Amino acid sequence: MDKTQLRQHFRRVLLDMSPEERVERSRKVCQNLIRTEQFAKVGTVMAYLSLPHEVDTAEAILYAWQAGKTVAAPKISWQQRHMIPVEIKTLETGFSTEFGGLRNPVKGVPIPFEEIGMVITPGLGFDKSGNRLGRGSSYYDRFFTHDGLKAVKCGLAFAEQVVDQIMVTQQDVPVDMLVTDETVMYFNSAES
Repeated sequence: MDKTQLRQHFRRVLLDMSPEERVERSRKVCQNLIRTEQFAKVGTVMAYLSLPHEVDTAEAILYAWQAGKTVAAPKISWQQRHMIPVEIKTLETGFSTEFGGLRNPVKGVPIPFEEIGMVITPGLGFDKSGNRLGRGSSYYDRFFTHDGLKAVKCGLAFAEQVVDQIMVTQQDVPVDMLVTDETVMYFNSAES
């Protein structure tokens, strides 16, 4: 399948899941994430703010705050086509709702790339080598190539969003680890 067909396939998979199942399985993904050594040892986590059909990151974000971690979220500049990590201190207020229900922080103190220990990234799909299929705008791929970013790149997905292989291009940046409701996979020497 090419990327367009794969995106359609993964969108169907996500849309076919009931809200109750999504909540329960998102909880399992977040629990698997917070049990990892990589998550435990970082002081600053950047996490995506979930769209309605994605793995919900709220539980991992709340746990990070309880553990004394700084939490950043991507503030998207549509005109400049890039993301800025900004600190968030609540999931309740301070967001505008953009295209397709995307919550974008209205304000927030920018976090230096060097301080981010883990970037929790969404994806429509992932493969067993850590390659990620996004929505096609390459925001995360460009973000991951920033010189100052040394963070662990961690994908979150439901088990059905993982396939054997995804076609990649030169600008596609793989993740270092992938956490699903069933397993944790490590790539690129992330397991240390």
